[in-house]
Amino acid sequence: MNRKIVIGIIIVLVILSGYLIYKKLNPKELPSYLVQAIGKVDGDLINVNTKYPGRVVKINVDMGDKVKKDEIIAVLDSEEYKKKLKAIESQIKAKENELNFTTAKINDAIKKAKKAVAAKQKELDALIAQIDSLKLVIAQDKKDEERIKNLVVKKQVEPHQLEMARLKTKTDLKKLKALNAKKEALLIAIKIAKDDLHTAIAAKENIKALKNAINALKAQRDEVQIIIDKLTIKSPIDGYVDTKIAQKGEVIGAGMPVVSLINPKDLYVVVFVDEITNGKIKLGDKAEIFLDSFPNNPIPAVVSRIAKKAEFTPKEVAVKSDRITRVYEVRLKPIKPNPYLKLGLPATGVILIGNGNLPKSLDELPEL
Repeated sequence: MNRKIVIGIIIVLVILSGYLIYKKLNPKELPSYLVQAIGKVDGDLINVNTKYPGRVVKINVDMGDKVKKDEIIAVLDSEEYKKKLKAIESQIKAKENELNFTTAKINDAIKKAKKAVAAKQKELDALIAQIDSLKLVIAQDKKDEERIKNLVVKKQVEPHQLEMARLKTKTDLKKLKALNAKKEALLIAIKIAKDDLHTAIAAKENIKALKNAINALKAQRDEVQIIIDKLTIKSPIDGYVDTKIAQKGEVIGAGMPVVSLINPKDLYVVVFVDEITNGKIKLGDKAEIFLDSFPNNPIPAVVSRIAKKAEFTPKEVAVKSDRITRVYEVRLKPIKPNPYLKLGLPATGVILIGNGNLPKSLDELPEL
């Protein structure tokens, strides 16, 4: 190998070694107005539960899938509610048949009763007219009888004529008595016909009761149908599937989860800081989130939560010193949803606690 090349390589190695030694002896220092911590992306899971028990016959999503609001996630089947619905529909049909029969029967009875009342009333009106006419005849009979009596006294007519006049008056009075008896019988018949009409009209309450029973059954049917409809599980949000909990063919009980979802708008980064640093942070402080995959693309955020109580350092979180065993959780909420944030992804959080500027790259910060 050429001597000059070897010497050049040695010089480069010496310079590089010197640079690395310098960096080691003179590490970057974090500005006093910044707080830097390592954490991970977290979020509040939304468990999508079934309100009613059933067997999973279809599940349309898998872990990591995007879902839209009201998109069908899974379909459950319940023989119990299907049988219940069928039984109620049979009862409704039977009650509707009974209602149609009862309505027709009652309406026919009312129609007949009205006709009977009208017919008897017409007969009574004719009889009253006949009675009134007969009363006039009897009044005339009595006048004729009195006139003939006077003529007999004057011997202008034979006594036989007086007997005939008296007989006619007596006969007409008997006819009047018979007509009045017939009138009383007709009045009783009309009362009976009216009673029958009132009874038939009162029977309409049976129709009302049947209609109420049908409406109650329909309400039960609608409730069961709602339950069956709710066995079609829909997404309550625009988001993505974190965990598929239920499997096709599995029978799950009421209140059990089918999947758990994450809303990208609800994602945040959890970092942990020591007690001294925690005292310098306040809610609403500006922050930046850096992902390892995009060290030069900061995600604007704010401090949305500061834990009130300390906890032991989580194993997966790096801390500044091994001597720090108790830390406080701090949440950094992105100002806008970011498509690159995913649950559990490692992230670096930088918080602005004084006058200064947030970094634009992880290269501006010391390594933790």
